[in-house]
Amino acid sequence: MHSWANRGRKATMPDLVLFQPDIPGNTGTLMRLAACTGTTLHIIEPAGFRLDDTALKRAGMDYLELASLARHLDWDGFQSWRRTTRRRLVLMSTKAETSLWDLAFRADDLILLGRESGGVPEQVHEAANHRLTIPMAEGARSLNVALAGAMALGEAMRQTKAD
Repeated sequence: MHSWANRGRKATMPDLVLFQPDIPGNTGTLMRLAACTGTTLHIIEPAGFRLDDTALKRAGMDYLELASLARHLDWDGFQSWRRTTRRRLVLMSTKAETSLWDLAFRADDLILLGRESGGVPEQVHEAANHRLTIPMAEGARSLNVALAGAMALGEAMRQTKAD
């Protein structure tokens, strides 16, 4: 794991995790959310765009300096880190049957968001401790990954009373 910055990180609160993101604008939006909430944003590579300081600065505008970011070189590396830290993995998925509103979040949860173009592979689904969906109107397929991340993090922070 490689960390870019650690400013503003609150001691105990849920983190956001992006699985192989492929749209830099969504990653930038979630970087801004992480910076503004004091949350850590984890990125599991490979990404569909360059993950260097210049590319991230462009995606996250001036929030790169404020965000706490952790980079994991691949899924196996992330899983190894997660086992060491003993953190629960909560996957947001349109394929899940449990509603976002039905989980009792814990302060150290990792909220995983799939790749915009294809979600996550089956092995990632199986590794998740919980799989949640955001209830939507009939006929709607999915929300933008950044919006789904904001909703899930907001609910987790509300439940855990994160300041």
